[in-house]
Amino acid sequence: MMTSFDTVLVANRGEIARRVIRTLRALDIRSVAVYSDADAHAPHVSEADVAVRIGAAAASESYLNIDAVLQAARASGAQAIHPGYGFLSENVAFARACAESNIVFIGPREHALEVMGDKIRSKEQVSAHGVPIVPGFSAAGLSDESIARQAGETGYPLLVKPSAGGGGKGMQVVRHASELDEALAAARRVAAAAFGDDTLLFERLIEQPRHIEVQVLADEHGNVIHLGERECTLQRRHQKVIEESPSTAVNAATRERLGAAACAAAASVGYVGAGTVEFLVAAQHPDDFFFIEMNTRLQVEHPVTEAVTGIDLVEQQIRVAEGQALTIAQQDVAMTGHAIEARVYAESPERGFLPAVGEVLAWRAADGVRTDSAVDAGSEITADYDPMIAKVIAFAPDRASALTQLDEALAATVLLGVDSNIAFLRALIAEPGVVSGEMDTGLIDRMPRFEAKAPGAALVAAVAARGAARPSAQGTPNAASELWRSGSGWRGSASAVPRTVAVEMADGTITSVRVPALSSATGDHMAMAIDRDGWSWVHAHGETHRMRALTRREASSQQRSRRARAAAATNPDLRAPMPGNVVAVHVADGDQIAAGERVLTIEAMKMEHPVVAEHDGVVHLTTAVGDQVRRDQVLARVDESSNAESHRTNPTEATAHEAVAAES
Repeated sequence: MMTSFDTVLVANRGEIARRVIRTLRALDIRSVAVYSDADAHAPHVSEADVAVRIGAAAASESYLNIDAVLQAARASGAQAIHPGYGFLSENVAFARACAESNIVFIGPREHALEVMGDKIRSKEQVSAHGVPIVPGFSAAGLSDESIARQAGETGYPLLVKPSAGGGGKGMQVVRHASELDEALAAARRVAAAAFGDDTLLFERLIEQPRHIEVQVLADEHGNVIHLGERECTLQRRHQKVIEESPSTAVNAATRERLGAAACAAAASVGYVGAGTVEFLVAAQHPDDFFFIEMNTRLQVEHPVTEAVTGIDLVEQQIRVAEGQALTIAQQDVAMTGHAIEARVYAESPERGFLPAVGEVLAWRAADGVRTDSAVDAGSEITADYDPMIAKVIAFAPDRASALTQLDEALAATVLLGVDSNIAFLRALIAEPGVVSGEMDTGLIDRMPRFEAKAPGAALVAAVAARGAARPSAQGTPNAASELWRSGSGWRGSASAVPRTVAVEMADGTITSVRVPALSSATGDHMAMAIDRDGWSWVHAHGETHRMRALTRREASSQQRSRRARAAAATNPDLRAPMPGNVVAVHVADGDQIAAGERVLTIEAMKMEHPVVAEHDGVVHLTTAVGDQVRRDQVLARVDESSNAESHRTNPTEATAHEAVAAES
């Protein structure tokens, strides 16, 4: 069916851009993609009917550049812009600029964006319309002394969060008054950098909460309906990991009350389009709920609602933006079956979930489930954007079947070349609390530190056999053909002369393998590829591992290095745990510092990570605020001796030394 829009620009990237383009194609609407230099070869660029470059890799110079996005819309003849989520999707200045350019913003009106985009104002708004809110106060205009006084009056523990923010960025938990100063500094710094506004909001921290949100749809004719709830309780660092619909904590009566409250919140600002109203529900009292915020856009987890209701939310957004009335009444909405979504991130669970970067050597989504992905084989994961690679969505008649289906789909998902959280996701959905549905937002934090399974003997043998067949076990990127770098199910020849090959594991351990010894258990179910640094990525039996075969010289060198590190009492070098940007330096060069003291903070992929001293000593900095750093780059040195000047490392020399090491 033709609509009044014939061309729509998608002001986003990754999986959400691809997902919006899919619905535009189904509606026979011409799609326009925008891209930064980092995304020139991204899948969403090739899938759109038209693609327009809008700037450099940095989001501030491309996806957040309002003028560049509007110029792309005008140049491509787009009548409307779909903002997806993130970036400009909740930016009132962007919505206003679209209106001034006679381009339809596929989202709510400016008033709704202004009110709901401010956590303080939004609570006041919905509270006046009968929606329950969490006790707290706004820190706008308050001195630190006044904040401390009101915090004491409200009562600890408290949750501190940016008023203008979202997605958990900048949130800090303060359990005691002694933690307040540090939490204020951290929250303000993140809020100012991410949102340009360091105003903070304080709320009573509800212990063991569940995070329940309600999907709403509204049109400009005054119709407001809800499409049931989603459970988003499984979170890490305030970022959702697993989402599902319906919630195991919500019965029919509570669902009706939640839906009515969500519709009241939306109607209070004359909402138009698709939006989500988020609530905290006490785990022990699920019939008590409190408004958190309203997200005035499509949500990452919208597919689970689409699965259980059969309603295409992007299509509804487009039709409402055209001025059409909703064709769905509240009584028409029925929730059938159960849907669960898992977010696949480029990160290393074994390293505390630090973001990961690299080239996707192989990507294959599982059959039988919906997978919304941002990548294809050959895609480059950089530190410029959010680390989410894909969403895997399982749908089944009941929750138990949906969990089983999701686990099987994650096991069948092939991602080689970049660390991911797939193994962690499988462990998470097998947790007893998740299986039973008795969850709260602290469940992941209570789980033991994640440790990946060791690769099976057959996989180690496969890597060793491949290494034995190569002139050099590590080789060079230029010498490796596409066959070596492919994800084909390679098998060694049984006629090869047996030899012993050392194989290094991702954790640095080394084992010796006699090859050829490739078990038939790997068979055609194994996928393997080699990255630029000579590491073999192997997927088989639902697991992915990274290993590399070593020459005798390499193995000997690695073992000597390990013995030297073990003999050293402490390592004086503080290295970057992830690639990113230095956003804060907390000490001065030459300061005497104590073990555990924060030295600097790195930000990448919407995440901050502190780098702390491992022992007492004198610190010597090799980086400064604003520096872009590589993973494992030396950032500072902490010499145990107070007379450490003779050991001081010149930053230029250190950088040059690391460059040589990287090239060797």
